[in-house]
Amino acid sequence: QVQLVESGGGLVQDGYSLRLSCAASGRTFSNYAMGWFRQAPGKERKFVAAISRNGGNTYYTDSVKGRFTISRDNAKNTVYLQMNSLKPEDTAIYYCAADPQVYATAVVTLHKEYDYWGQGTQVTVSS
Repeated sequence: QVQLVESGGGLVQDGYSLRLSCAASGRTFSNYAMGWFRQAPGKERKFVAAISRNGGNTYYTDSVKGRFTISRDNAKNTVYLQMNSLKPEDTAIYYCAADPQVYATAVVTLHKEYDYWGQGTQVTVSS
């Protein structure tokens, strides 16, 4: 089992940046594909970005392409989400998730494929 703790959320103005971090503990971090999801008030949780075990492959939902960057540091057991040019519609609780993966290059985009979730961190973007 792996435990995930997100941090880095906050209140920012339209156009500003934030970097979210997700620290993992409990198992070998490099065995997990990682992802970020977000959930706005009254809406379902949606995929944002994913990264493979080895960090070589990434995937983004269309609305964040060119603005968000997912990365990982397997030595620090941490995955990051750099969010630039934030918009009010990015306001949500952001969750990181971990999926044990056999393949080092696989990215996982489906919510149901992830076995472990963090508690979430709130991101609020004001206009």
